Amino acid sequence: MDTRYVVQELRVFRCWQSKFYISAMAFCFVFQLSGMVGDNLCAAEGGVIAGIRLTGPLPDGVGQEGLLGDVSPQLSRFLQRLEKAATDGNVRGVLLSIQSPELGRARVSELRESIQHIRAQGKPIVAYLISGEPLDYSVAAACDRIMMPPAATLAITGVRTEVTFYKGLLDRLGIQAEILQVGEFKGAGEPLTRDSMSPQLRQQYEMFVGDLFDQMVEQIAKDRNLKKKKVQELIDVGVFTPDQAVESLLIDGIAYEDEVLSSLSGLSSDSEAEFKRDYGKQDVDTDFSGFTGLMKLVDVLSGAEKKSQKKALKRIAIIHVQGEIVDGKGSVGIFGGSAAGSETITKAIRQASEDTSVAALVMRINSPGGSALASDLIWRELDRCDKPIVASLSDTAASGGYYIAVAADEIVAAPGTLTGSIGVVGGKIAIGDALDRYGIHTDVVSRGRNAGWLSSQQPFTASERDAFRATMEDIYRLFTSKVAQGRQLDREHLDTLAEGRVFTGRMAQAAGLVDALGTLEDAILRAGQLAEIPDPVAAERLLLPKPRGLFDEFLGVSGIRQPNPLESQTVDAIAVQLFKLFGQSSMNDALIAKLSSKFHLLSLVASGQPLMLLPAVVEIR
Repeated sequence: MDTRYVVQELRVFRCWQSKFYISAMAFCFVFQLSGMVGDNLCAAEGGVIAGIRLTGPLPDGVGQEGLLGDVSPQLSRFLQRLEKAATDGNVRGVLLSIQSPELGRARVSELRESIQHIRAQGKPIVAYLISGEPLDYSVAAACDRIMMPPAATLAITGVRTEVTFYKGLLDRLGIQAEILQVGEFKGAGEPLTRDSMSPQLRQQYEMFVGDLFDQMVEQIAKDRNLKKKKVQELIDVGVFTPDQAVESLLIDGIAYEDEVLSSLSGLSSDSEAEFKRDYGKQDVDTDFSGFTGLMKLVDVLSGAEKKSQKKALKRIAIIHVQGEIVDGKGSVGIFGGSAAGSETITKAIRQASEDTSVAALVMRINSPGGSALASDLIWRELDRCDKPIVASLSDTAASGGYYIAVAADEIVAAPGTLTGSIGVVGGKIAIGDALDRYGIHTDVVSRGRNAGWLSSQQPFTASERDAFRATMEDIYRLFTSKVAQGRQLDREHLDTLAEGRVFTGRMAQAAGLVDALGTLEDAILRAGQLAEIPDPVAAERLLLPKPRGLFDEFLGVSGIRQPNPLESQTVDAIAVQLFKLFGQSSMNDALIAKLSSKFHLLSLVASGQPLMLLPAVVEIR
């Protein structure tokens, strides 16, 4: 059976809402694999050309073992496949097919580092660039050669950031947003309270977009041996046909995959090398007969981890903080939607701290922040740990994500990491007037001057606003004191870095907010050095927190974050209003769905909790 068929069918079954149906379909598909020959990892006589396809989401995190791990792969698993190609003596070259991966700038840096390792082993690697967006191209440009199919398009159009503002819509719906912020640049509530960026928000976005643009120019100039001025001129053109891209020296040739293979075989030392499509993908033991086979099937579906065959003396724990930081368990489900729960992350930190075989910790953070309380609880658990800790910042590690990082001994970021945002924001949305328009009225009996401070029926009173601001200012004091302590910065200098300002990793290093620029591997190496492990690269790694399996999802114990009542009421009321405003049609349904999905993120700002969150819901392209 073609493995692509299996993957496609598994993608389909993921979309079904019924958990019973999901489980039944999963059993059927795994049994269909029983006739498959697992030859992906076999070595061919005369060597192989390793085919590796980069496509779809590739999130940070632990990921699953077995079948489920390769259906929904994580970045770490993909990097392992590249590393295998680099060290496998049978591999003569690599064909990296790139088609619409969902990547951020830090994960691109991880991939580029692995590609460079393959090249350092003397093995040619050719990029077959099917999709040509800027970050796709950044991965391809790290390879020896770039080839594109004739009908493709290369788009290196620069860097653009977009912030959508909803105040006009809220005014039309009769809804009032009341958002407070501590920090002049902490504009997370601006999309709800303004029609355009404030001068402060625009200033910081201009700064980090400018740095990302400079990084893009420098990288293309170095990869393609072009002058920076020439690269800037090409970016201003932006969109290229394959012929134009070849003429501009941005790519090396135009070819289909089979022609690229012939070209790669010519670069290889072995012209008889066999092409192994999906090289390095995990084989699945498909003998599910008898009771032993049934237990094996359960392990596959539950994502059971493989046991180490060696007894490690000194391990390095890698703890992933993925997604919005929330109270409780959060979500580390196998089908995405990750939220980093304080209970889950602190438990992982304690496990690593108490494990005598663990010599050092690496905190891999990819989070825009979230709950101030949850962030502080995670910080405290790290502060209590007496083992060396290095923070590795992924695509985004801002606000609450950066708050966690300052508990580490050292911080390593990618040049394009979005970080900083030292500030606090919070508030609520008053929907009472909007509901009154449709005959929905709420009566109140209350005792206590500030008893209605989190009510969604009416705006803050002056007393309630003062009480809420006092809590936020205290959290801001806590935030800045932790940063000053962790980064050894004097308060006067820290004031120039705080107030909600956002930095790229490169800007943050220059400002003293991070120690070094590098990848997760660089952070692991540094943690091993701090722990005085003789060979940190070879040290066994303990990946935490452990992912939940399909049966956890099936039984409803995935721990997915539940919104608080104020947030749920706000989102539901706005959805009703949108339907009333736009009416019923397929086009309007799509518009409402798009607005609701974006507004859900903003509703966190109006959840009645002080938050450490990025200054706005921003899209960077």
